[in-house]
Amino acid sequence: MAVYNYDVVVLGSGPAGEGAAMNAAKAGRKVAVVDSRREVGGNCTHLGTIPSKALRHSVRQIMQFNTNPMFRQIGEPRWFSFPDVLKSAERVIAKQVTSRTGYYARNRIDVFFGTGSFADEHTIEVVCANGVVEKLVAKQIVIATGSRPYRPVDVDFHHPRIYDSDTILSLTHTPRRIIIYGAGVIGSEYASIFSGLGVLVDLIDNRDQLLSFLDAEISDALSYHLRNNNVLIRHNEEYESVEGVENGVVLHLKSGKKIKADAFLWCNGRTGNTDQLGLENIGIKVNSRGQIEVDQNYRTPVSNIYAAGDVIGWPSLASAAADQGRSAAGSIVDNGSWRFVDDVPTGIYTIPEISSIGKTERELTQAKIPYEVGKAFFKGMARAQISHEPVGMLKLLFHRETLEVLGVHCFGYQASEIVHIGQAIMNQKGEANTIKYFVNTTFNYPTMAEAYRVAAFDGLNRLF
Repeated sequence: MAVYNYDVVVLGSGPAGEGAAMNAAKAGRKVAVVDSRREVGGNCTHLGTIPSKALRHSVRQIMQFNTNPMFRQIGEPRWFSFPDVLKSAERVIAKQVTSRTGYYARNRIDVFFGTGSFADEHTIEVVCANGVVEKLVAKQIVIATGSRPYRPVDVDFHHPRIYDSDTILSLTHTPRRIIIYGAGVIGSEYASIFSGLGVLVDLIDNRDQLLSFLDAEISDALSYHLRNNNVLIRHNEEYESVEGVENGVVLHLKSGKKIKADAFLWCNGRTGNTDQLGLENIGIKVNSRGQIEVDQNYRTPVSNIYAAGDVIGWPSLASAAADQGRSAAGSIVDNGSWRFVDDVPTGIYTIPEISSIGKTERELTQAKIPYEVGKAFFKGMARAQISHEPVGMLKLLFHRETLEVLGVHCFGYQASEIVHIGQAIMNQKGEANTIKYFVNTTFNYPTMAEAYRVAAFDGLNRLF
């Protein structure tokens, strides 16, 4: 057994693992990364964020082609299969792997491909694909192994028509109808993707409102546009059983309803990838969803072991995971790069997309904070008209007296880009955070960012 010595060993090469490894390497530490795949990038690159967003982009292009009158001069509306649009995602994945492999090489970070587990609090044993076992000894270790879809034991995921959000990427045909169980972020995104391909979608939600953590008006807008695109949303439902039959899947609900479709996609929760880490050898316990508890420095109960990303739970976003990983390494190297990651915008890549940061109207009302609302509807924005993207709005919530921006909520074209302008202003201290910034700043025209100026004027006009 070969033995290698490092300052820091990182388990996982997703956003959290990469963030930790790069920060530690930049600080002069000798770093190794272990990943169970034969390519870097983690679930984010291979199964989650990148493929689903690439899929969504292709579907949006198809929808634009099929609904834009200008394209009728080229030809009639076209139908594309799910495997067709998956090919574009595969090309993006390959480019991402190439880029990220280069990052490790340039920073002299050793990468081991195999299953890593703890022998003790300073030792990782890596079982490589060829059966060779290598031992990595490190002063500090960062766990960044990510998560996978939660699979209840009473659902037969071996059935050829029952999928989760990982295995759906192996779908080799386009179903006529699909049941999506779970209307969280992933379920809502896949409802948009499949409905955009002309598939009839039954979206099963066990709550009474889609994405209830969003501002209610944004949630209502998403519901409307999903329904408008042939998604049937069923609220307050829970499954009794999922029955795989020869020509489809039958979902039995506790309410007594039965629904049949060609395919079934489970999107209800995720589990931390901790079951093969040998955590029992070092005394670290996980919760019922396989997640590890950490302090604000991303340190586990074992002082030299840290954890970041989906494996610690909230917010389970690639953007936050990268920052958490970087911060975990910042705690190790003590170079001033640590911060507790809590200023995280919501980015939901439905069609149309959603992004928000700060308080919702419901939260401000409950807290008895006197706020006002400013809105800009995209249908009146020149850039949205040019882009044939009339759906959506930007909504600003601000304090009536101090004019402090309290929340930014965006629905529609480029929402996940637009939100960052508001985030930047909200992060200014004291009087620098004011809605008047948007009135007293010249925005390029025509742009989507100009919506801030329109929304600010709308809100200020409500004051008296």
